[in-house]
Amino acid sequence: MPADRIHLVRHGEVFNPEGVLYGRLPGYRLSESGREMAQAAADYVQGEGRTVTRLICSPLQRAQESAQPWALAYRLTPVIDERVIEPTNVFEGTQMRKALRNPLNWLHLRRPSLPSWGEPFRSMESRMRAAMDDAWDSTSGGDVVIVSHQAPIWIAHLSVAGEKLAHDPRSRRCALSSVTSFERRGTTWREVAYAEPAATDSAVDVGAV
Repeated sequence: MPADRIHLVRHGEVFNPEGVLYGRLPGYRLSESGREMAQAAADYVQGEGRTVTRLICSPLQRAQESAQPWALAYRLTPVIDERVIEPTNVFEGTQMRKALRNPLNWLHLRRPSLPSWGEPFRSMESRMRAAMDDAWDSTSGGDVVIVSHQAPIWIAHLSVAGEKLAHDPRSRRCALSSVTSFERRGTTWREVAYAEPAATDSAVDVGAV
């Protein structure tokens, strides 16, 4: 039997006092609030009575730290999957407001439908759908948790919903430590739930775009 449900979980708040677009840069850990958010996500799914039998996460530090409450709650060892990592971005390591004031950077914004500033949406869709399919097919019952990032999770949502992948990043419904849940029947995915179990009103870093 395959899995019962897959939960795409965004990581918690990152400690980012300089307000940079950290992207795939190493060394960006969770803030104390971020750890509480990650715990809240795990507590929520456990409180729903779901049995998680497999835990997958992005290789980035913030995702691995966000996976720890799940590992403890369900006695699982997180498996790293490069396919659920943050997308590339030419603005990585910069403060977006400053970067956008520089006319030399405007070239990177010429085709937001791709997007022209980083990894194409189609590429994100392909790798996320492949990761979800593989996790579903290789899990014998129970739920799978995949700890990932805002953009890949939102692209998975748009893809499953049959909506256009091009979008304004500010429109994403994917809060810190949110849980977006899917089930598959045959080869068809459907989104079955979305929850924001963590308190994020006081978050300093909600993810630069």
